[in-house]
Amino acid sequence: MKMKSMLLSFVVIAAICGVEVVATGLLPPESLKLIRHYYKVHNTCGNVEPFVRQQMKVLTKDKTIAPKLVKLLYADCMVNGCDASILLDGDNTEKISPKSRNLAGFAAIDIVKKVIEARCPGAVSCADILNIAVRDAIFFSGGPSYPVFLGRRDGLKSDATWIDLPSPSFSWKSTLAYFTKKGLNLQDMVTLLGGHMMGRTRCSNILDRLYNFNNTGKPDPTMEPTTLSYLQKQCPKKVKLGQANPLINLNPDNPTHNFTNSYYKRLLANKSVLGVDQQLLNSNDTDTHDLIDEYAIGLEDFRLGFAYSMSKMGGLKVLTGTNGEIRRDCRYVNK
Repeated sequence: MKMKSMLLSFVVIAAICGVEVVATGLLPPESLKLIRHYYKVHNTCGNVEPFVRQQMKVLTKDKTIAPKLVKLLYADCMVNGCDASILLDGDNTEKISPKSRNLAGFAAIDIVKKVIEARCPGAVSCADILNIAVRDAIFFSGGPSYPVFLGRRDGLKSDATWIDLPSPSFSWKSTLAYFTKKGLNLQDMVTLLGGHMMGRTRCSNILDRLYNFNNTGKPDPTMEPTTLSYLQKQCPKKVKLGQANPLINLNPDNPTHNFTNSYYKRLLANKSVLGVDQQLLNSNDTDTHDLIDEYAIGLEDFRLGFAYSMSKMGGLKVLTGTNGEIRRDCRYVNK
């Protein structure tokens, strides 16, 4: 695992320093079709990345934008591949699924897309814009600026039944099976869940941990008492229909949604908000525990690991060549 970290660090650092790199064998097979500076190579929109970064610098003055966009990209890539199908409007699209109701950030992508269309009409896919925008949102929140391989095209379909995102209370075993099925591994799972360092969730996603863990009628016994008391005040026990379902911070130590490794420090202290997070520590897997310890101690290790796993996720089941299309509006397929 250390050797892999060293190799991915070389790839990330080389790309950031301007050394031309291609998608490596560390990434999913489909990502080999993506390249750095795709739009410059094809002379279609050479300045797309500076254009996007300029917009994201303004948009991320709203500190909630970064976690919203990270979650949006995750929902897109993990469901049907990185084809921007999550952005499509319609009666039975992914966006309509009950499991997508907490997704946000669509308006930010609309803004960036309009800017790119004004400068490079019909050239840059929504899927590429989403990947670049997320990278820059992470950067402006204090995270790494990693290389984004480009050349994706946009999907023509979106179906609510495709949504299979894991439950917030999934077990470690079930979560790993989900990530593995999508083409990612244990290191990616532990690293990408670290994205819960920022963002918010609904109280309904943790009520079982607070009041009826595993149908015992009691709270999750692994939760640190002060954290339990704090969360119970934020999320009162549901006693009637129509009761409020507040949004709460996934990381109470990080209310401004900055890029930190505090997720892993809270995990080690049994202060995780979501059950799926705390399950990482409750597993008996040595590699999982080693990664948690490594990231809790070393912010730079986490930054490099997160850059790599985000880049890897961005290469899942991409459409390239003549597949799909370049949407003029991210919400609708071209007529």
